[in-house]
Amino acid sequence: MNAKTASTVVLIVDDDELVRKSLSVLVHSFGYYCLVAEAAEEAVRVMESTHVDLVLSDLVMPEMDGLELLAYIRKNQHNTDVIISTGYHEKISYAEVIHAGAIDFIKKPIDQAELEAKLARATRERRMLRELEKLSKLDSLTSIPNRRAYDEMFSVEVERAYRQNYPLMLAIVDIDNFKEYNDQYGHHEGDKVLVGLAEILKDCTRESVDVCFRLGGDEFAVLLPQATPGQGEEIVQRILQSYMEHGFGSTTLSIGLVSCRRNKNLPREEDDMAIKKLADQAMYEAKENGKNCVRTRS
Repeated sequence: MNAKTASTVVLIVDDDELVRKSLSVLVHSFGYYCLVAEAAEEAVRVMESTHVDLVLSDLVMPEMDGLELLAYIRKNQHNTDVIISTGYHEKISYAEVIHAGAIDFIKKPIDQAELEAKLARATRERRMLRELEKLSKLDSLTSIPNRRAYDEMFSVEVERAYRQNYPLMLAIVDIDNFKEYNDQYGHHEGDKVLVGLAEILKDCTRESVDVCFRLGGDEFAVLLPQATPGQGEEIVQRILQSYMEHGFGSTTLSIGLVSCRRNKNLPREEDDMAIKKLADQAMYEAKENGKNCVRTRS
């Protein structure tokens, strides 16, 4: 069994029991993990509780049909792709199915080789898109997550901390005197400072727990889940000390540290902005207080 296909979950949706069983055996023989549903409504319940990569759905089904299921998936299951299967007598074109949002369609009776090829192509394209998505969220210079990743992850982490009732700290880290250093030594040396700080952030934080980001220019951020204010202070002081020990000329760090507590009286987006603004203010206070220090706001 191919490890790349074995990790792909395919959901077969068809109201014909014989077709369901036949396709399930076939898809499993290709090396995929296969689930089945006899109706679109059942498929919805499956997807609400289980991650599904690909749905192979019949077009004509009682009550909720294949196109209605496709519309639901496009709206609610953004990481799930759909292939529609149709009988030869059904008056719908390839263009109509693709325009509705499916990635492919296949005619019944389904040919084994054709189905295997379509599933393989869909799996390959999904893997390529995931890689591109991953690359789009990495800073090209430092190889740590970028601002796009930060903006997406921040709200998710704050909400998770609120729901599970654990502390979450945010540190905004800015390099002092970086422009002067760049002007004096050149951008190549400046890039070494940025890469060096990214490595320091990773070395001083908890692997697979904390997440470090380069927001752009000489500004970085660190999310510290399940860290109390005291623990957050210890971590950022360790970052500050390590940076000084590396000795990047006249540059130092100004760090703003805040506790990320969800304010349910504010809309989520507005609350996120308020927390980020507070962290920025704390960082600027550190600069105004002589740089090379940490300021905490609550």
